[in-house]
Amino acid sequence: MTVRPGSPDDRDFVLALARATAAVSLSPLRPVPEKALLRAVDRLFETVEAQSHVLLVAEADGRRCGFVLMLDGLPDEVTGLPQGFVAYMAVDPSNRRSGVGTALLEAAEDEARRRGLPHMTLMVTEENHCARELYAARGYATERRLLCKAL
Repeated sequence: MTVRPGSPDDRDFVLALARATAAVSLSPLRPVPEKALLRAVDRLFETVEAQSHVLLVAEADGRRCGFVLMLDGLPDEVTGLPQGFVAYMAVDPSNRRSGVGTALLEAAEDEARRRGLPHMTLMVTEENHCARELYAARGYATERRLLCKAL
């Protein structure tokens, strides 16, 4: 398995995988119709593509199997400190638990270091246990919590 810089040729793959896996990132506190979820994914990609970012793509056995999108110019909203921010990461379900997510995260961290970014941040829902396990194993710790209440 390898991780390489993404190219414009990867856009359709990245968007399709993001759309196919987006439901994993949903919280049960805020159910959303699938159509609205897909529009949110599209808006996220428009937002990312409009600013400085890094796309890394994982390949295994000659086929693309995951990606990570990292913003490299988005400072922390509280401290103003520079950071790498994982805007979206996805692994094809058939390649999960095979090291793809770890390789993508490590490659993003390496790129952030090369760019002189002192922190890497991301958001993950409480229910996404697999992703939270991956992040904890890589040394990520909870810094803030987003709380929600249905009204």
